[in-house]
Amino acid sequence: MIQKKFAYKGKPLEELQKMSLTELASLMPSDARRKIKRLGEHEKKLINKIQVSKKPVKTHIRDMIVLPFMVGKTVLVHSGKAFQQVIIIEEMIGHRLGEYVFTRNRVAHSAPGIGATRSSASLSVK
Repeated sequence: MIQKKFAYKGKPLEELQKMSLTELASLMPSDARRKIKRLGEHEKKLINKIQVSKKPVKTHIRDMIVLPFMVGKTVLVHSGKAFQQVIIIEEMIGHRLGEYVFTRNRVAHSAPGIGATRSSASLSVK
């Protein structure tokens, strides 16, 4: 079976990693392009930390765009309650970190309690 090579908008990962942020922004959709062009102090600090650090980097910046140099790195993204581990792969390029960490738990309802329905009101408490 032939392994399919990853490409973002026709460019292989190695070529994407060599590009500057402005060149990369020109390939991305408008919302990601706007975000890259207007990176704030916190986002720039996060980029530097991810490039330098060998360990997973903790962040609260859920709206950070996944960039090509982040591929293969581990980032701990805050879910509002705890930090959850996200291992970045090629297919995540152009998406935001918060897309991969859920902020809400799935609700699993159990059986109704005593008195919840008319038929259960007459059951004994024992």
